[in-house]
Amino acid sequence: MRRSTGARRSSGNARSKRLLAAVGALAVFGGIAAVTQISSAQDEPRRTRNVSSACVAPSPGATSPSGRGSTTQTWQDGRWVRNHWGDGQMSVAECQAVKAGNAPVNTLASTVACPDVVSKLPQVPAQAKAEVDRNLTLLKTQIDEANRRLAAEGRKGQAFINNAILGPLAEKRRATLNRIATAIGRVAQRPQGLDQLAPCTVAANNGGNNNGGQNGGNNNGGNNGNNGGQNGNNGGNALGVLAKDCTNSKLQPHDGFQNGNRCVSTAFGEVGAATNNPSLLITQFPDQVERNQAFSLKVSTRNLVRDRFLAAGQGGYYLESSILTDQGLTRGHFHTACRMLQSTDQAPSNPQDVPAFFVATEDGKGGNQADDVTIQIPGLPQSGTAQCAVWAGDGSHRVPMMERANQTPAFDVVRIQVN
Repeated sequence: MRRSTGARRSSGNARSKRLLAAVGALAVFGGIAAVTQISSAQDEPRRTRNVSSACVAPSPGATSPSGRGSTTQTWQDGRWVRNHWGDGQMSVAECQAVKAGNAPVNTLASTVACPDVVSKLPQVPAQAKAEVDRNLTLLKTQIDEANRRLAAEGRKGQAFINNAILGPLAEKRRATLNRIATAIGRVAQRPQGLDQLAPCTVAANNGGNNNGGQNGGNNNGGNNGNNGGQNGNNGGNALGVLAKDCTNSKLQPHDGFQNGNRCVSTAFGEVGAATNNPSLLITQFPDQVERNQAFSLKVSTRNLVRDRFLAAGQGGYYLESSILTDQGLTRGHFHTACRMLQSTDQAPSNPQDVPAFFVATEDGKGGNQADDVTIQIPGLPQSGTAQCAVWAGDGSHRVPMMERANQTPAFDVVRIQVN
């Protein structure tokens, strides 16, 4: 913010200036965290959080460049890919709609959820396998088509979703399930009850009810750590550990919003085996682009199930412990950011600056096999050298932990010349 050199300001203006500076300091990776009020740890061990009633305009990069909102969605390789701009910071219009109770159903964060068919099938005879497989593929295609329509028209309301999307989908599934039962019944005993798997519902994709949505909700892990902060011996290994929790910290407790000078007491959570630790790579990128020219990055990830995203702009930052799937893979998402470098000879002196581009990607996919996601970047407004980076995050945006200290974390960086 530019300092005035004019006459002396009134005390009211001075207070406004300090407030603006404080708000500016909250801008982290394109999103302004909601302004909060924290009681001191000495006065109240269990802190309270009062979110400001004002809808604060997000900083540049916090919302979709298309103006569609804090989350956009594209269809890639047979699935919807959700990009959360500014870590979920809402635009003023979205914020006002939420406060007024007029916010539409967030179909971008929802998908059609159908009962699993494969697990309910008996042993499929070899003579029927080809036909059964064709119809199983058709079931998936039907769900994909329903998801496309849900994203395009789901905001018309629940009645429309039931009558125009879920109803027809159930009819198609019932016919397909009947063909599966008939194919098996020709050469073996016909399976019964498959038609009960036809109805589907609409489910949120954030996984909040899936082992860990409530973890860290109280964020009061001062009791975690087995008093390691006091005895400092970490179980007798004589390493002289300074602290293992926030018991003796002089800083305020972290509250899930993007504020520094806080102590995070949320437990680290689950760390996978070395062979299951996440990795990623930027596989396609341009060497140079023009100013404001749209371009894309192709990102390949492995061992990262991209189904957890607790919006940092809504208090989900460092709030949840890391969670693994039943297969031992990290649940989370990955981030992409581009910032302009002032120098290629020295480390940046302004790490607090908002990048020229930032997005967090969650698409419900990913596993132990490599797969690709394409990140669309609408253009960079400044000439020079851009540093574009991607890195994995768990549900609360931390880089996933590695089993060993000499493993390379899941990140990659490229440099692009902007003319």
